[in-house]
Amino acid sequence: MARRPQTLPESPSGPNTAPEQSPAHDPSMAPSEPTGRAKESMLGTLARLEALSAERTKKRRSEETAKILQLPLPIWPDQVRGVPNVALRSALFGAIKRGPRRYMDREIVTSLDGYEVRYTGPRLDQADLDVWEQCLHLARQGGVGCRIHFTAHSFLKNIHRSTGGKDVEWLKSAFSRLASAVIEAKHGKFAYFGPMIQHGGRDDETGEYCIEMNPAIVALYGPDGWSQIDWQQRQQLKRQPLAQWLHGFYSTHAQPFPLKVKTLHQLSGSENGALFDFRRQLRLALDKVSEATGWTWRIDENDLVHIVKTPTPSQAKHLARRSKKKD
Repeated sequence: MARRPQTLPESPSGPNTAPEQSPAHDPSMAPSEPTGRAKESMLGTLARLEALSAERTKKRRSEETAKILQLPLPIWPDQVRGVPNVALRSALFGAIKRGPRRYMDREIVTSLDGYEVRYTGPRLDQADLDVWEQCLHLARQGGVGCRIHFTAHSFLKNIHRSTGGKDVEWLKSAFSRLASAVIEAKHGKFAYFGPMIQHGGRDDETGEYCIEMNPAIVALYGPDGWSQIDWQQRQQLKRQPLAQWLHGFYSTHAQPFPLKVKTLHQLSGSENGALFDFRRQLRLALDKVSEATGWTWRIDENDLVHIVKTPTPSQAKHLARRSKKKD
């Protein structure tokens, strides 16, 4: 319906005469623009409010981070080792042979999508990972920031190595590497940066050690940021670095997805420059992993590696939760 044209009300002077404008509509009575000083005062107030809001947000995030760093390590059974996934889904502890170590200076370490890892220090191998895993295992009962005490003899026995003089010296070098190894690892919201081991001391007469782990490492765990590694299976693969790396990598997956041989070559940190030779080594290593775990594997015509395994009880729960979310 068309709107009816608006007409002006009649006034004493005639039907079409506009009424006198009330003082409220008088332009001379309209509020004036703020003066320069008033504007500056308003802008200053807004700036202070924004700064206060930013400070509160910063404080809240700082408190959240502090709460996480104060958490203890998760508790896992004695027959497994609880390891952050970032250490197993990357070339941080590479599938490399014994011998001289290349020094790295904040180099980006190849890792699975979703992780960001930089590393400074001598390259770390799977034997170094055994040592680090055992340190975390000892620290889990008293909080990661606690000091752990042990003898070289007991530590070597627990990682299934000989206890002679040569191995005692090797253990010293492994602790030295881990203390000088600095990582910057990020997955999701939180990140860890610092040495793999905070510091430590030893008594060369008794062989006793006292080592303190960096409490910030707990940030790498989170609710789903770590996996339980079957310690007996890992030790069955002793002195087989590629097989140990594959075991650790696939232990972090409840249902492994197919990956290219080339991708595994990069993720494992293999020093074998020839992909065709690495493929041969990979087949042998997968056979060894299959013998230790019962997992099955195949490499298809597209050079994709397929792994079939039974998920652990905790992984089965994770799959069930994920299935419910999809439903």
